[in-house]
Amino acid sequence: MSDTAPQTPAAPSDPARSQAVPAPVPLGETIYLAPEGFVDDLVAELGEVSRVDGRLVYAPGPARPAAWAQNIWYDPVRIEVPSIKGGAKALRSIQRNWALWSQRHHRRASLIQENLPHVSAKPVSFPSPLPTAPLGSWTLEDETTIIAAARCSSPFRHGELVFVENRTAPPNRAYLKLWEALTLFGEQPGPGDRCLDLGACPGGWTWVLHELGASVVSVDKAPLDPAIAALPRVEYRQESAFGLRPQDVGPVDWLCCDVICYPTRLLRLVRDWMDSGLAKRFVCTLKFQAETDHETARAFAAIPGGRVLHLYHNKHELTWIWPAR
Repeated sequence: MSDTAPQTPAAPSDPARSQAVPAPVPLGETIYLAPEGFVDDLVAELGEVSRVDGRLVYAPGPARPAAWAQNIWYDPVRIEVPSIKGGAKALRSIQRNWALWSQRHHRRASLIQENLPHVSAKPVSFPSPLPTAPLGSWTLEDETTIIAAARCSSPFRHGELVFVENRTAPPNRAYLKLWEALTLFGEQPGPGDRCLDLGACPGGWTWVLHELGASVVSVDKAPLDPAIAALPRVEYRQESAFGLRPQDVGPVDWLCCDVICYPTRLLRLVRDWMDSGLAKRFVCTLKFQAETDHETARAFAAIPGGRVLHLYHNKHELTWIWPAR
């Protein structure tokens, strides 16, 4: 008679529980998310790239300045995951908040995202401070492979800064660009500030500056919307932004420019104002014609303390802010 007690059969294992998630493997690359329709501009700006996957552009090495990137994924990693729950577990082990960039296997990717903490994508009321909670981005490379970056350049989901819009007061939707630029600037004009709005017609940017409490000198050869021109702290000058000398305006706390012109001409205007020392801060739109003027964009980017970026609300244009924080 055997004195060995009979053993209870082992319960079948749960693959999702028993499989350990492999450690993340660094890609040794940086991933840049291009604005919709501007992948070629981003690739031209970056130069050497490893591959392009939809709107995601992979480039070797650490992050480079990239004005045409809507979001930059820093130090991305590859994770092989055994299951949907295993994928969510792997991401949660890195950090809490994640935004899915759904490139393929959309159903599987959404199921993984549903097992992660909810990240609000509600429109932002202006003015609001920048979010401070870290927000990572991830995508499925294939059914069992996650590409993820715990740190991104934008605190907003995919760099998409969506506002609660004012659909009655502004005369056009250009005001959204200035709202976004000022939000990213981290500072806004206020009571006591004197602002210059070049290329002001019909007055969307003037409306923003006035709403914040500032006094505004609005310059354009075309007239302002009558409701904007009638605002109490708006001084309208019907003349060309390029014929206006800095000394004819005097000191301004903010120089804002959304004028339609070639970027080279805007650069000369900006340099004149910087040389005068009469403007403390700049927010300017570089508007491109048929071709993107990368050379002039680089010249703006080379101005010390400035920053060139493609706003979510930009079209075929970039925005230059100075001094940038």
